[in-house]
Amino acid sequence: MRAHGTILAVCLWSLYVWNVATPGFRDRNGNLKGTDFLHLYTLGSVAAAHRGADLYDMNAQAVLAAQRVPEAAGIRYLPLYPPQVSVFLAPLARLPYGWALLVWWCGSAVVYGICCYCIWRTCPNLRNYGGPVALLAVAFPAFFHLIAWGQTSAAALACFTLMFFLLRDKRDFLAGLVLGCLIFKPQLGLAAAIVFVSIGAWRTVLGAVLSAVAQLSVGVFYYGIEPLRRWMYVLRNVGHVLPLLEPKLYQTHSLRTFWSMLVPGEVSPLGPYILSAMVVLAFTIACWTRGSGSLPLRYSSLLLTSVLVAPHLTVYDLVILAPAFILLADWLVGQPRTPSTRWLGTLLYLVYMLPLLGPFTRWTHVQLSVVAMAATVYLIWSLSRTGGSQTSAADPVMIAKTS
Repeated sequence: MRAHGTILAVCLWSLYVWNVATPGFRDRNGNLKGTDFLHLYTLGSVAAAHRGADLYDMNAQAVLAAQRVPEAAGIRYLPLYPPQVSVFLAPLARLPYGWALLVWWCGSAVVYGICCYCIWRTCPNLRNYGGPVALLAVAFPAFFHLIAWGQTSAAALACFTLMFFLLRDKRDFLAGLVLGCLIFKPQLGLAAAIVFVSIGAWRTVLGAVLSAVAQLSVGVFYYGIEPLRRWMYVLRNVGHVLPLLEPKLYQTHSLRTFWSMLVPGEVSPLGPYILSAMVVLAFTIACWTRGSGSLPLRYSSLLLTSVLVAPHLTVYDLVILAPAFILLADWLVGQPRTPSTRWLGTLLYLVYMLPLLGPFTRWTHVQLSVVAMAATVYLIWSLSRTGGSQTSAADPVMIAKTS
């Protein structure tokens, strides 16, 4: 694993550094450096100018982006973030684009590193494997894409990481408050919301609702109610603009796009997507309904299901799986070698690596990463049936003893 991680890290990051080592804001492939960060920078500029009417106007934002970053002329983004996101981004828009991008890159890397470190610190069986864990975290393809795309997924990872600790400490309402913060990327919180409603975790659900309402209220106080109405209208009609949102389906890794690539063009993928999502959710709900199983197993299943069920999920959003890799690795190290644990180790390796093969889906039409994640959820459910409750990050007493 150390050798594979080293090879992967060197290949990915040396190639990226070479690609962006050019004068100006265009890389060697002609793409804008930071890619999606331009959209975030533009949203911040909209908020700084208090132009709420332009939050969901692609043409107005394209003009503004070209004014702020001349090399971005002709680039358009489909605006889908709720209004409050632009308010939070306004301070960055006061910086020149290059400095703002550097701050964003550094902030995303720091948040990612802190989340991985905090999870690792709770894992007694990985205490002597800090070097390999750090190396594999740096080499994680999703982290690479997070930086390359300049996306917001580090904030989602922070939410899921903090929620794990709060659930571990049985602070259910506070965990719900953190879950509600995902309203800025609501597709990532969909599975968790369904699971917690299904198991009757009403304190968590209440916290999530209050937190989401509070966050949306920031945009209402800043702009008024109209931008929020337009955001809801855009969400209701997002199905009509999915080709703009997902121009390259092979870069997506959810059940919806899995079926979109697999089924013939004249057949609607909605039915298979809903059915398969219900099956995956059922396995995860079953894990959480028992409640007595290992929290690392249950929470890892929740993270994987959050990815699979999300109506829209691009490769950089896979960064939220980082805690699952660490927690499951810690659980596996403490288990006896059985066929099930060997399979789980193999599937973890595949879930980690298969996003690199996404471009091949253009010819195979089968996104193997989705198959591997779904199989992992099933195997976690199977292990939880046998009471997989090895002491690890779920046991605060053991953590205190080993610290």
